Amino acid sequence: MMEEFKEDIQIVIITGMSGAGKTVAVQSFEDLGYFCVDNLPPALIPKFIDLIENSGGKMNKVALVIDLRGREFFQDMFEAIDSLSQTRTFHVTPQILFLDAKDAKLVQRYKETRRAHPLAPKGLPLDGIKAEREILEDLKGRAQQIIDTTDLKPIQLREKIIQRFSSTEKHPFSINFMSFGFKYGIPIDADLVFDVRFLPNPHYIDHMRPKTGLDEEVSSYVLKWSETQQFIEKLQDLFTYMLPQYKREGKSQVVIGIGCTGGKHRSVTLAEYFSKEFTEEYVVHTSHRDIEKGKESH
Repeated sequence: MMEEFKEDIQIVIITGMSGAGKTVAVQSFEDLGYFCVDNLPPALIPKFIDLIENSGGKMNKVALVIDLRGREFFQDMFEAIDSLSQTRTFHVTPQILFLDAKDAKLVQRYKETRRAHPLAPKGLPLDGIKAEREILEDLKGRAQQIIDTTDLKPIQLREKIIQRFSSTEKHPFSINFMSFGFKYGIPIDADLVFDVRFLPNPHYIDHMRPKTGLDEEVSSYVLKWSETQQFIEKLQDLFTYMLPQYKREGKSQVVIGIGCTGGKHRSVTLAEYFSKEFTEEYVVHTSHRDIEKGKESH
């Protein structure tokens, strides 16, 4: 009987800002085969783990939605998470998924649904949002996964969750190289961000302006300069050192943001370059957040 519990038990704690998509998230985890519990008090996490232990190995993927409304829950929350590392008859791999969105988008969502914010039932939604953001600051700092849902439709959030949490036999460590434009804001879910706005810019060459870093002419232009090659050499050395450290620390994914002004030329070129460099050693995903935005992006 003991042998049944030596497998990894995957536990995802879903939390974050009210209105940021926790309902869509828990539905996505249910579709992935996770046993889901909504609005579980943090103090009950250890007892729930005991329930898993007594299930005979039937619950090896669990998602817990924890909606924190006050600071009094934090001590229970952090103690419960830390207690998961205690010796058991199985190995627990906990992750915190924090869902966030910009204040303006959250206000818009509350107005569309005509719901009051739980921390401001008789006041303005923005007052509740600001209070909740302050309360959740420490928890967000401990999250292994952060997803900004500001510009995501429900189906896109679902796709992100499936990409990050879908079951594989070994749950491989993966890297997501994401290009973006600083003019549209820094991606909130990036673990590392690098600014390549100092590199020669194809935007100022008329016939290259409408093209992107996916076009061979643009990428060749960006890569041909000595400053680009020196930057690549130094960054590749940094990645070669850091990525195994992230993997050893237990992270399932590292999101590396590479930004230029508009997310169309230089950042796309570098994201594609590094994706190809590391694809043989790691599971690599490539995304270009702002490549389709604005004809004047650069």
